[in-house]
Amino acid sequence: MNSAAKITAFIAALAATFGAAHGLGGSVGSIAGGSDPAAHAEHAPSTSSDPAGGHGGHADTPAGGLQISEAGYTLDLKTPRLEAERESELRFAIRDQAGRQVTTYQREHDKALHLILASRDLATYQHLHPTRAADGTWSTPVSLPAAGDYRVFADFTPAGKNAPSLTLGADVSTPGPYKPAELPKASRTATVDGYTVTLNGDLRSGTAEELTLTVSKDGRPVTDLQPYLGAYGHLVALRAGDLAYLHVHPNGEPGDGTTKPGPTISFTATAPSSAAYRLFLDFKHNGTVRTAAFTFQAGTSSGAPQPAEAGTEHQEGGDGHQH
Repeated sequence: MNSAAKITAFIAALAATFGAAHGLGGSVGSIAGGSDPAAHAEHAPSTSSDPAGGHGGHADTPAGGLQISEAGYTLDLKTPRLEAERESELRFAIRDQAGRQVTTYQREHDKALHLILASRDLATYQHLHPTRAADGTWSTPVSLPAAGDYRVFADFTPAGKNAPSLTLGADVSTPGPYKPAELPKASRTATVDGYTVTLNGDLRSGTAEELTLTVSKDGRPVTDLQPYLGAYGHLVALRAGDLAYLHVHPNGEPGDGTTKPGPTISFTATAPSSAAYRLFLDFKHNGTVRTAAFTFQAGTSSGAPQPAEAGTEHQEGGDGHQH
């Protein structure tokens, strides 16, 4: 082989080597640089195969409650099975990356931790406030109305600078035959114990929207709502299908000089994806906490959503709210 041929062969071999290295480097980068799916699955954009109806192409808001562990913290559910139609004790703890039970939290809305319990068909909803033992174990009495599949959501922020606000979720089984309920039909009003709550505004993915809920009783606006957990209302949204969790904080607070005690309560929210959601509004009047529930079809930033009706009453310290 003459010199020119040798040089040509050498260049070809060198190009092949670099090409192979580039391909291998891309593969290694995908593996080494990939995030732990257990830690970041909820932050991934929804796709068209999302069972809850998410659509790809949006920078969707992360949904909480879909995983049991995130950012080094794990929900340790000590009672994964409960019996229906009788009071049982639900026990759990939050563990840190070293496996230790967390004992210090930041207080948010007057509580160190908020616990939501909902059935998979979204027919049952309870906003609970468990007590914490010195070793970090949380407990609360729970009464479930029927057999079925339930999910608990622990909404909390650990103590410490720059600690993340988290919502961790885990499933609870209640043995026995049951038939899942269908999601109620769309309506912008919900009634509970003689109160009517009207929902105005839209819920969309990829866009922050204002939701305003107006409370009236016997046709008259309620203008003397009472503070409940540091606000005149609390709103939780759960996505139908997978129960992705969205805790919406109210705009304003009692005593800030501008927020009135009714009849309207406003929130700003962004949906994790376009899908059907069950919205639960807790409000307090005449010493009783009540829950108004809606089904809402969230759209995209250019869609046209609509909502559905239901309501449940909860006495403070009763089945739905425990303090």
